[in-house]
Amino acid sequence: MKKMWMIFGCFFFLGCITTSSQTTGIKTNIPYWGTLTPNLGIEVALGKKTTFEVAGGFNPFTLSDYKYLKHWLIYTEFRYWTCEKFNGHFFGLHGLGGQYNVGGWDIPFWHLKKLKDTRYQGYAYGAGISYGYQWILNNRWNLEFTLGGGYARFHYEKFPCVKCGTSQGTGEKNYLGPTKGALSIIYIIK
Repeated sequence: MKKMWMIFGCFFFLGCITTSSQTTGIKTNIPYWGTLTPNLGIEVALGKKTTFEVAGGFNPFTLSDYKYLKHWLIYTEFRYWTCEKFNGHFFGLHGLGGQYNVGGWDIPFWHLKKLKDTRYQGYAYGAGISYGYQWILNNRWNLEFTLGGGYARFHYEKFPCVKCGTSQGTGEKNYLGPTKGALSIIYIIK
């Protein structure tokens, strides 16, 4: 058990070994590109252990068979780093907002199973907390993993099929769960 705590301690403080003078990073979330969503973010240093990030994605595409995942999304996040900015562990407070037009997807779980024959369009906003870790790859490139959870509020208009139909009304949905996930590559501007 003592050995396990020593290994955890080494991992936790690994980011504190290298000192950096990084002040700004330009980043992109690699898995987000898997949804055909171009995305970009910028993170700036506020102090020795604090940064602020603004990131966004925009997907204007209609895929084959009337599958929609059109949306735009903006994230902001204040981060506190346990050792130094752009290196090691961090904790964050994030906010999000965006608009969406989604439908035609055959996803067989949770509320998403309704997307096969229904289309929703509307807007959402929310906030949450996050944890992440950033690895320095060299003096210009970093790799970052982030997970976050919190609250989101969805306002929507529902349509009976993905390519036709008149509105079936409007609604609102409260959501509590994952609100952020990223594996980002970062270019550092010193």
